[in-house]
Amino acid sequence: MSTSKIPVADSGAFLQIAEPERPRQSRREPGFAIGIDLGTTHSLVALAARGAEARVLTDDEGRALVPSVVSYARPEPTVGHPALADRPKFPTRVLSSVKRFIGRGPDEIDFRHPYQLVRHPGDNVVRFDVGEGRVCSPIEASAEILKRLRARAETELGRPVSGAVITVPAYFDDAQRQATKDAGRIAGLEVYRLLAEPTAAALAYGLDSGRSGYFAVYDLGGGTFDVSVLRLRDGVFQVLATGGDSQLGGDDFDRRLAADLLRAAGVDEPTPAQWQEVVAEARRVKESLSECDTVTVELHRSPLREHRVTRAAFEATIESLVRDTIRTCRGVLKDADLSTDDLDGVVLVGGSTRVPLVRRLVEQAFRRAPLTDIDPDRVVAYGAAISADVLSGSERDGVTLLDVVPLSLGLETMGGIVEKIIPRNATIPIAARQVFTNYSEKQTGMSMHVVQGERELAADCRSLARFELSGLPPLPPSMARVEVTFQLDADALLTVTARELMTQKQQSVEVKPTYGLSEAEVNDLVRDSLDHAREDFAARDLAEARVELGRVVLAVRTALSEVGHIEGLLSEAERVQLERQLGEAERLMSDGQVEATAINAAREQLEQTSGPFARRRMERALNANMSGKSLSEIEQVLAADDETLDERRGGHQAEQIETT
Repeated sequence: MSTSKIPVADSGAFLQIAEPERPRQSRREPGFAIGIDLGTTHSLVALAARGAEARVLTDDEGRALVPSVVSYARPEPTVGHPALADRPKFPTRVLSSVKRFIGRGPDEIDFRHPYQLVRHPGDNVVRFDVGEGRVCSPIEASAEILKRLRARAETELGRPVSGAVITVPAYFDDAQRQATKDAGRIAGLEVYRLLAEPTAAALAYGLDSGRSGYFAVYDLGGGTFDVSVLRLRDGVFQVLATGGDSQLGGDDFDRRLAADLLRAAGVDEPTPAQWQEVVAEARRVKESLSECDTVTVELHRSPLREHRVTRAAFEATIESLVRDTIRTCRGVLKDADLSTDDLDGVVLVGGSTRVPLVRRLVEQAFRRAPLTDIDPDRVVAYGAAISADVLSGSERDGVTLLDVVPLSLGLETMGGIVEKIIPRNATIPIAARQVFTNYSEKQTGMSMHVVQGERELAADCRSLARFELSGLPPLPPSMARVEVTFQLDADALLTVTARELMTQKQQSVEVKPTYGLSEAEVNDLVRDSLDHAREDFAARDLAEARVELGRVVLAVRTALSEVGHIEGLLSEAERVQLERQLGEAERLMSDGQVEATAINAAREQLEQTSGPFARRRMERALNANMSGKSLSEIEQVLAADDETLDERRGGHQAEQIETT
């Protein structure tokens, strides 16, 4: 049986919209809450303890960005830079861009990827076959990234974190939000709130610079795009309208360029290894073209050598994607009932906004230069940290965050029609109530089908939940009165309650989208993560130590083979000592029982012993370059070397992030 909406003339008296009561909060400790930007390409963790300025936390090498990559090529999952080291050899067992899969069903994955998806009978969860009989979901992979960020924060604080605010794209739907929250639970975090990324950026800008007025936040990350229009006034950040595409981002730029490179190489059906290589190279080219006009490409697994890509050619490849985002911007301004002249500024968020074409078209669309005061990679993490500090109870000047629901929520009524109960862009938290009536005589129950979307037919919207309200009195048609309440909390997660007003029969459902893990699976994973937290952290440290020692061993062996024979660079005693330490380092890396402290000690010793040899190599190279030159010529050489070094550093950083 299905519901039937009461006549329009009667509906006004039954429709009420109000802010729900705030849920009772658990006891929280100020100063120990963190903000997490869980990104498609990179993730960050930030802290703003007890009203202090937000800061991003870094690793031992000063790196703030953690590549959102998880490797299942070892007995225990590894995350970040160590995981990247596994990707060339294990392209299908190293997962990246999992944010694009989270909260999605297998039938919704319409983009190219190298992974083998596994579908279990009766469920709609995306699962990856990562080899050796292991299967994991995007939720579990995201949880591994969150665990790594939590560990970094706990190392900084010297104690466990009390909770976290995790950011999500404004256009994430209920399934994607619920899946993100489940990932936080599995990672052992109390998720204080899921905060929309544009709202986080506005929070960081508002407190940083004291601005007020109307602002557009253009957020283009690795895998998602959204744009929001906000009003900032007297500490209140209110989202007026939002729009976007949770399946559009810098990854799509990379894929389009990768397809161009494969065509140039004459490769029609790339292997997983070829696809991983060409996508990583496309990303490097994209990043390099933000600084220079031409980049040379060379693929090792495909027949492409010395291929040149110009910025103009790259921009022609991606222009249609960028213009899609601009059309969305115009629609959001229209939803907010504002023109470009009404705006006080445009804020850029996300690493993909560094692409020059993106900045040019955004500036043309909004008729003003965008704000870039804060690093677009870090601004969301800053805002999340500030929000976490406020929610943990720290004393901070009053800040109120009023977010909006990105897509309408409603019920299916007779004929498959959607009756929208909470409209798109309604401010949250919010509760909306509407009364429905029976369709047929002697109807004693109603089937409630909760959907999300902007289409008029339920078949064209996304199904969120179904439940039954039974025990209704058998009344004539249109005589029963069933009040349905939709309640959205601050995370935009939904609870639906149906109550028959005559008998007070009631049924509630906390919407658990069909695209997440089951409650039992989540609880099992939470228990496992807590039971094995110490072992997991030790395994991550060991993996990272092995990768770093391997890097130093390779560098020293390369130097010995290239210039170790040249007289004056290396004494025989030094060579013997280096060979002995290299042999010991290689033995430690192959020893399955060794601890990370021993590997780190071996790396430090090898770096110390090889230091004088490295300095002599550098001095010899400088002398060779400068011999016989005048002072002005030396200055020109040094300037050229500085420029080349800067380019190489930029290229190496991109290479290390994607293909190490």
